[in-house]
Amino acid sequence: MNSRSRTDRGLRANALGTFDTVVMAVAGSAPAYSLAATTAVLTGAVGLAGPAALLYCAIPMLGIVLAFGRLGRLDVNAGAAYSWVARTLHPFLGFMSGWALVVAATIFMVAGSLPAGQMTLALVDPDLARHTALATATGAGWFLLMLAVVLGGARLSARAQVIVSGVELAILVVFAVGALLHHGGAAPFDWSWLGFGHFDGLRGFASGTLIAAFYYWGWDVTSNLSEETRDSRRTAGFAALVGLAVVFLLFVGFTVAVNMTLTPGAIEQHESNVLAVLGETIWPGVGGKLMVLAVVLSTIATLETTLLQVTRSLFAMGRDRTLPAVLGTVHRRWNTPWVAVVVVGAVALGLFVASNALGSVEEIMADALAAIGLQTTFYYGLAGLAAVVAYRSTLTESVGSFVFGGLWPALGALFMFCVFVASLTQLSGAAIAIGLGGLAAGLAPMLWYWRRGSAYYRPAALDAGRAIAVDEVYASSGAGRPEYAGAALPTDF
Repeated sequence: MNSRSRTDRGLRANALGTFDTVVMAVAGSAPAYSLAATTAVLTGAVGLAGPAALLYCAIPMLGIVLAFGRLGRLDVNAGAAYSWVARTLHPFLGFMSGWALVVAATIFMVAGSLPAGQMTLALVDPDLARHTALATATGAGWFLLMLAVVLGGARLSARAQVIVSGVELAILVVFAVGALLHHGGAAPFDWSWLGFGHFDGLRGFASGTLIAAFYYWGWDVTSNLSEETRDSRRTAGFAALVGLAVVFLLFVGFTVAVNMTLTPGAIEQHESNVLAVLGETIWPGVGGKLMVLAVVLSTIATLETTLLQVTRSLFAMGRDRTLPAVLGTVHRRWNTPWVAVVVVGAVALGLFVASNALGSVEEIMADALAAIGLQTTFYYGLAGLAAVVAYRSTLTESVGSFVFGGLWPALGALFMFCVFVASLTQLSGAAIAIGLGGLAAGLAPMLWYWRRGSAYYRPAALDAGRAIAVDEVYASSGAGRPEYAGAALPTDF
């Protein structure tokens, strides 16, 4: 790999602060969108055990967050897992990690744009939301707006995100408090909802955590923005931890609120707009529309963070010549990977229009959305293993090093791989074909650029023990350690 510094790579360094990055982490997991899209499915699978499923899924997910944070201290790279897995496990696995994110993000952008259009129209007139062409055009408009914001750079993206996500979170907090104060409903709160008693055996527990895993995806955008973040070796991991904590509280709090407020029959009847029904129950007259607004804002916010993730990943892959080098081109004024932005926008917009113009294609996109879990658990699991390998020489130094650097990331990785395998038994044949087929499609460019001799396939090993030794050498000499963002450590130490 090239040993160029972060500032030589073109992305605008120090564009984001800690607060900006925390907001990105929260927006990446799309609190309101995830709750609206998945609450009915989770309740249908495990009933009152929904809060417990989210709790027990968050524990191994925290292991993956720890893994990303620790790896980010060693290698600041817009490709994140794409770089880390290559330098610890194998370049082929590293490329497939990056490819998995690209596929998952593209599918989500296509599948998430139509709901944004439908819900926006529903705020004006519910009948308009059923007009497919108008909903498609409105969703495409939101997508293009977010594309323009991302093209304008990380700083503009952060400012827009603070406004959009700030309003969304304010609405969610108001209704979370309202749910606690609401009198009457389906059932009084019971601490057993956070235990194992309401699961239908081991199979029920597996089904619940399988669904819950999909709530949390997206916090890792902080790692893809690391080259544009101040003090990113600390900030990216810290922001991911705070982001996970925030969305965990929101997910569990609202799932508890649903248990308390709505009956299973009401949830099943209003499967597509559970949050709107919850809002109307808590605040009749205006609550439903406010919750729909929160979902619209959440969808728009996560479209932006998903665009940031996929374009930064493609930028890193173009820079390393594992995909066409033009993807690594940076705009001279905005310091953004504008070619990657344009390519992603064109592909996603084309798929979006096609998926909503043809019924059969729309069904395919529904299966593709269900298959996202295969891609996300794949690269999360590999990143968890990569952290253990990178820090293997330091794991016996203390109990903290063993737990936070080895045991917890390893358990997180094991959980992700178990979810991956479980998905193969839960998803439809079409969803599995799309999920695995999307991963397999990456084999062609991987082998092509490997044969062309990309330096990415001859990486310098990522080793925490060696990095610490280098730090000690610089400390003893009185010189500060230079930034080796995504680069090999100096060979003379």
